Amino acid sequence: MEVTNNPSAVTVGPPEWFTGTAYMKSLKGPTEASRLVVGSVEFTPGARTFWHSHPHGQTLIVTEGTGLVGRRGGVIHQVSVGDVVVIEPGEEHWHGADSQNSMTHLHINEVDVNGTYATFCEPVSEAEYLASPLTQD
Repeated sequence: MEVTNNPSAVTVGPPEWFTGTAYMKSLKGPTEASRLVVGSVEFTPGARTFWHSHPHGQTLIVTEGTGLVGRRGGVIHQVSVGDVVVIEPGEEHWHGADSQNSMTHLHINEVDVNGTYATFCEPVSEAEYLASPLTQD
């Protein structure tokens, strides 16, 4: 067992991964025994990830605020505190805050054998970010 108190400093998300300002905090990195990665990301209003995918999928758990999640070719879903989003392996998607509110989520995913846990593509355009329909699950 390992207990880490306040595990890491908060860093600003890199501009090649995010539109707007996002604050990242690593909570658990991969080890020799487990390739599981856990972190927290706080998105300021309007901030969002670029289009991206994960080789082993990803689970998001919204812990604060309200946000949006979209998948390539799909609808945009509104998410709020307590919502859980399961993203399939290789599914291109994005997530972030809505235009008026911040949103924080935990992310849980697995690093592949090459050390990759995400492949980032192009930014989500304003038109894609503001697209309809918007559904709330």
